Amino acid sequence: MKAAIHPKYYPEAKLVCACGNVITAGSTIPEIHVELCSKCHPFYTGKQKLIDTARRVEKFAERKQAKTDKAGVSLGKKAKAEKRAAQKVAKKAQKKPTQLNEV
Repeated sequence: MKAAIHPKYYPEAKLVCACGNVITAGSTIPEIHVELCSKCHPFYTGKQKLIDTARRVEKFAERKQAKTDKAGVSLGKKAKAEKRAAQKVAKKAQKKPTQLNEV
């Protein structure tokens, strides 16, 4: 094995969780910061916890709200066809002049 191509190994590397838990393990990085560990992970604790580092939940809620707001405005194919037919009938009614019978 070549000596100069491998990264330095730290047998006592610190893993620091967002909850404050510190774990020592072997790694090529001396200190690692993580968001979840075995003390705060929902699988191990049995509690549901939303972790949203990139606003994913909020963005999803905004998109869903925009769709529901837009749903009332947009029409399906049948509704659009009925609307166009009603508009045509209204235009024809406006264009027809009233006929007066002269005596």
